[in-house]
Amino acid sequence: MLKDKNILIGVTGSIAIYKTLELIRLFIKAEANVRVLMSEEAKRFITPLTFEAISQNEVLHVESESWAKSDNNHIYIGKWADMFLVAPASANTINKMASGIADNLLTSTLLAYNKQIILAPSANTNMILNPLTQASLEKLKSLGMKICAPQNKLLACNDKGVGAMSEPKDIFDVCARELLKEDFWKDKEIIITGGGTVEKIDDVRYVSNFSSGKMANELARAFYFKGADVSLITSKPSDDTPCGINVLNFESSLELKENLLHVINQSKTKPYVFMASAVSDFIPKYKATGKVKKEAHGDSWTLELGKNEDILKSLDKTSIHTIGFKAECDAKNALLNAKKMLQEKNLDAVCLNILGEKNNFGSTLNEITFITKKSETTLALDTKFAISQKILELTKEL
Repeated sequence: MLKDKNILIGVTGSIAIYKTLELIRLFIKAEANVRVLMSEEAKRFITPLTFEAISQNEVLHVESESWAKSDNNHIYIGKWADMFLVAPASANTINKMASGIADNLLTSTLLAYNKQIILAPSANTNMILNPLTQASLEKLKSLGMKICAPQNKLLACNDKGVGAMSEPKDIFDVCARELLKEDFWKDKEIIITGGGTVEKIDDVRYVSNFSSGKMANELARAFYFKGADVSLITSKPSDDTPCGINVLNFESSLELKENLLHVINQSKTKPYVFMASAVSDFIPKYKATGKVKKEAHGDSWTLELGKNEDILKSLDKTSIHTIGFKAECDAKNALLNAKKMLQEKNLDAVCLNILGEKNNFGSTLNEITFITKKSETTLALDTKFAISQKILELTKEL
């Protein structure tokens, strides 16, 4: 995801420094280049060697800074970096930054840096909530810096309150969005539905399907990282979903429709609606109260189903862009059925997915044919995130 992106991580003196090791691992996994700058206080918690081992690069600190044919100094390392992240950012460093103080290697590098700076504060609750620190954070925000808000939890000092550094994954998501965002998607609204509907038979049984919701989750991540405002309406929420995505949960098709219409009606622009959810075609005509006893039906039980509303077809298309998803098992007639869906439901595009051994329900892989009224584009078998990135590019042309 972050191949060839250069990330400089400043580390200050805080017990949360151990989380930075996991954060660096996430960046390395995403194929970013990572370098670390340590304050002298940070070295009291973890040695530079530890960060060198995980980042695979020399750490910049007072003793290693060099100006002899080297970029390991507070001026040239900033020119190398696409982004400067300070995690953890102590209250001391935050307040110095807001005052323009550059009395150590870290703050000198920050003052010389002229691209995106992101801060992940970590300090005792009283230090974070002190009016001076709060004023400094507001000032830094007004200057364009991004703040990963600290968590409210039991701190290492046994105080309970705001001050714990954000989780590494949440910081990673914020950084990835800043590095990958595109002007095209700025202020654009994306609405994605995912997962299968659950239609109750009684209070313990239901009619549903095998949809995992993974494609919708990956679509949401792809659009979020490109800078769009994303709402994900799903029956299968994921721990990988960035906290900046608006997530609404549903079970039944009625709940899905209500949530979808609510988000569409709240939209300030013409949103792109991706209907990746698997809505039951038929639902129980009657829902029993409690648990139906098997003794009441003898050796057989005939469950009466009625045809469900076609939510996608019923949507007013005048104020939205609509992209439907169609899963097929019959490869012979799949394309014909997808084109019929495009026409009959008045859609802008259909993502056709022919289920197979490698891309069955629950798989992390997919293969899509992106169909519009003018073209058909085959997206070869790949991870669902990679496929989502390609769908994103094709959506620009709608």
